[in-house]
This record gives sequence, C-alpha cells and structure tokens, in this order.
Amino acid sequence: MPSPLSREDVAHLANLARIDLSEAELERLGAELPQILDHVAAVQEAAAADVEAMSHPQPISNVFREDVVTPGLTPDEALSGAPESEEQRFSVPRILGEE
Repeated sequence: MPSPLSREDVAHLANLARIDLSEAELERLGAELPQILDHVAAVQEAAAADVEAMSHPQPISNVFREDVVTPGLTPDEALSGAPESEEQRFSVPRILGEE
C-alpha cells in the first residue's frame, strides 16, 4: 500500500486545482490520492504504443442518404392549426417584460 500524502501536499494540490477542501477532506484524500495515482499509472501502462486510439470499441460508419427535395407545407397550411397567427407567423403570448 502506498504511503499517504501529507496534509500540506494535498492542500497544495487542491490549491493548484482551485478546489476548497475541508480539514476532513484533506486528511481523507491524503490516504486516497496515492491509490488513485497507482490506478492511473496502471491504466497508462495498458495503453501500448501499437494500440490505435479510438473513440468507440467498434468501427462506426455514418449512413448517408440522397438529399431529395420534397414539397413542404405552405404558410397557410402550417398555420391552419394555430390558435392565432399574424403576418404568416405563429402568435404566442408575451412571457417577458414589455420592453
């Protein structure tokens, strides 16, 4: 088991990271940080130079389709179900101030 970091070391690291820690957190992290660093080192060892970096475990390819222009709704058809419309736009109640 790695030796714990001193309270001052943890406080210095927290200061560098701009994290405020309580006294209890400083004491607890003094014992936990060396274990965390050991785990990070183990993960770094697993990433060999001959292993290509990837974002997904399986290859992903994007599915494309032809861009086909299709007719859309006319403004009157789009606004036909609206409770209110004005100048070919939906009319909605004001939710902010009158400015």
